[in-house]
Amino acid sequence: MNSLTHFNAAGEAHMVDVGDKASTQRTAIAEGFITMQAQTLQLIMAGEHKKGDVLGIARLAGIMASKKTSDLIPLCHPLMLSHVSVDLQALPDKQAVYCQATVKTQGQTGVEMEALMAVQIALLTVYDMCKAVDRGMCIERVQLTKKAGGKSGVWEREA
Repeated sequence: MNSLTHFNAAGEAHMVDVGDKASTQRTAIAEGFITMQAQTLQLIMAGEHKKGDVLGIARLAGIMASKKTSDLIPLCHPLMLSHVSVDLQALPDKQAVYCQATVKTQGQTGVEMEALMAVQIALLTVYDMCKAVDRGMCIERVQLTKKAGGKSGVWEREA
């Protein structure tokens, strides 16, 4: 197991120096779910929510969030992202909305945090838009599913 890179020899938090790392194509994919009452999901799917297109707004929120990751997570490097996609899908059989985010950059550090941030904020946006009708919604299983690029190469979550 590798050591924690965000701590120096004295145990103090610090930003990792990536200046000597090679610039490579980096990709990360993350996913998560928000479960809810069947009636809430029906409102979303029918486009009948008073606040508008829930999934469309959540998609934009996720994209915007990925670009602001370093503003919210203290030791993340600000990155120039080359691509962000946030896909949301209603899953009636699971009474859930599934979210998958893919983030890419050409750089010296990975985009895992940006992909995870996109999923979290997209799902939080669904919660925010629907909380008036369903406060019991639950965000679940937000996780990295794949990362590629850099010295460590490809990592993929086992099914």
